[in-house]
Amino acid sequence: MSELTVDVITSLDGYGAAEGWPGFWGMEGPEYFEWMANEPTDYTVLMGRKTYELMSGFAGTGEEDLGPLDRLPKVVFSSTLSEPLTWQNTQLVSGDAVEVVRAMKKDGTALHTLGSLSLCRTLLTAGLVDRYRVVVFPVVNGATGYDNIYTDWPDVRLDLLDHRVFDGRLQMLEYRPTVLDGPPGAPA
Repeated sequence: MSELTVDVITSLDGYGAAEGWPGFWGMEGPEYFEWMANEPTDYTVLMGRKTYELMSGFAGTGEEDLGPLDRLPKVVFSSTLSEPLTWQNTQLVSGDAVEVVRAMKKDGTALHTLGSLSLCRTLLTAGLVDRYRVVVFPVVNGATGYDNIYTDWPDVRLDLLDHRVFDGRLQMLEYRPTVLDGPPGAPA
C-alpha cells in the first residue's frame, strides 16, 4: 500500500496566499530550495482543476522551469475539463476522487498533492492522507490572506514525524494525521 502526502505552504495564520504578496511571501531561501530540489521524485502528483490550470499555464510558456514536475505522472480531478490535456504526462479523471485515490494507493505508487485545497480536504476527511507536511512562513495575513487551508476541515490529531528549519525562518512540520469524530473525551 502506498502513502499519500499532502504538502502545503502557509502563513502562520493558515493562509495559502495573500493579496499583494509575492510567491512564498518573498521569504524563500537557498536552504528551502535545496530541500525541494533534493526531494524524491518517484511519485504521482494529484491536483484539482484550478491548480492544473495555473501550473500547466506556467509549463506552457517555457518561462518557468518546472523541472521534475514536468516529467512526473500527474492526475487531475475535474468534472469540467476535457481531453486532451496539454501538460505532458497528465491524466484527467472525472470520477470520485476518494474511490480513485483509494484504488491508486493499492497499486503501490507514492502519491503527493499539489495545491488543490478542496481535493486535499476531501482526501483527508476520507482518511486517505498518510502524511501532512506543512511549511510555515513567518508572516500573518489577517488583512490580506485568502485560501485559508483549514476552512471546513474536520477535527484532526497530528502526530509529529519530522521537523526542520530552513534559512533560519521557515519551519517544515511533517505529521501523521488522524481524523477525529470530535474533541477527545466528548460524549459520542
